[in-house]
Amino acid sequence: MTATTSAMLKAYPAEINLDRDRLALTIDALTSCAQACTACADACLGEDNVGMLAKCIRTDLDCADICAATARVISRHTGYDANITRSLLEACVTACRSCGDECERHAGIHEHCRICAEACRACEQACRDLLATIG
Repeated sequence: MTATTSAMLKAYPAEINLDRDRLALTIDALTSCAQACTACADACLGEDNVGMLAKCIRTDLDCADICAATARVISRHTGYDANITRSLLEACVTACRSCGDECERHAGIHEHCRICAEACRACEQACRDLLATIG
């Protein structure tokens, strides 16, 4: 986890209804996945066979948007709503699974897809782990 994410959560003045360390790990995984997906989509656009990568680009961009939005929302704790957090994490699990599957299809040819698939799998697991603590 990054020092900033952990430090900000530790500095939060009120109670947080989630394990702060697990929350920090999840926020970092979401941020990392969003970055990897954005970079993968851009790299796909630079490939000679860009037409064959259209679905990959789309899933990359969808996953990046969902992960970035989820990271922003779960970073806020004033007026926390477990139902919203749960729904966003579930959407992120779905997006990461879809994007990871699509990127794995191209991972043997494109290194950026392999890296992105790994980031998606890590994020999917982090979201599942945090979901398990929400109940």
